[in-house]
Amino acid sequence: MSEPASPLVPREGWHVMHLFYHIDHSQWQMLDESEQREAKTRFTELVQEIRTTTDTQLLTFAVATPKADLGFMLLTPDLQVANAFEKRLTLSLGVDVLNPGFSYLSQTERSEYTTTSEQYGEETLSGEDGLEKGSKEFEAKLEEFAERMEHYLQHRLYPVLPDWPAICFYPMSKRRLGDDNWYALDYDARRLLMKGHATTGRKYSGRILQLITGSTGLDDAEWGVTLLAKDTIDIKEIVSEMRFDPVSVKYGEFGDFYIGMQMPLDEIFKRLCL
Repeated sequence: MSEPASPLVPREGWHVMHLFYHIDHSQWQMLDESEQREAKTRFTELVQEIRTTTDTQLLTFAVATPKADLGFMLLTPDLQVANAFEKRLTLSLGVDVLNPGFSYLSQTERSEYTTTSEQYGEETLSGEDGLEKGSKEFEAKLEEFAERMEHYLQHRLYPVLPDWPAICFYPMSKRRLGDDNWYALDYDARRLLMKGHATTGRKYSGRILQLITGSTGLDDAEWGVTLLAKDTIDIKEIVSEMRFDPVSVKYGEFGDFYIGMQMPLDEIFKRLCL
């Protein structure tokens, strides 16, 4: 009996797969009624198995345009486990019923531009608020900031994603052409630009849940961006506003956008005419 593959788990964070499929209805119609029923049962049981796996989440959604029919967002620590689930999902409704249309691999990660406690103390508490370092008010605000940032870091690395109905995914990179080379800027310049970018994003708190995952060396672009919302107009507004942000205007490069709708599996079957 062969040994199982060794786990492939990052030092911190989880692997993330975005999977998009087209349904071949001609293949589906070749199954008789009992085979179709068994296929949907098999699919449902697999989704339940994935969702009950430790530290694993699976979002399922119907895709809004013919770019794809069915989408998944899979988060789990072990790439071996993610890969095994991906292969099983592809075959879950029968051979050639689900045909991969687009996929993307990334990892949850911390941002290199996250403000540290030292920076917050110097730039905000001392520089902007005029508080004396070491004072009670200074230390209390610094402790409050540290707790807030710990919560933020946990969300970045180990997110819990809600079942909000609208989901948007797109890959993006930073430009590296001539004078518009993001990577030729020094760290302080990049951090200042990203600080403004983050300020725009925070305006949508409660309306947009944004998860940015890193994919440099893992897939074609450098990041994957997932937006969850209750209203598609909020997705449209945040993307539109950020297009005018200096980071995006000069340095942003974007891939295709995929819009989906999270819903229960029985509703997905109806929506996909299965």
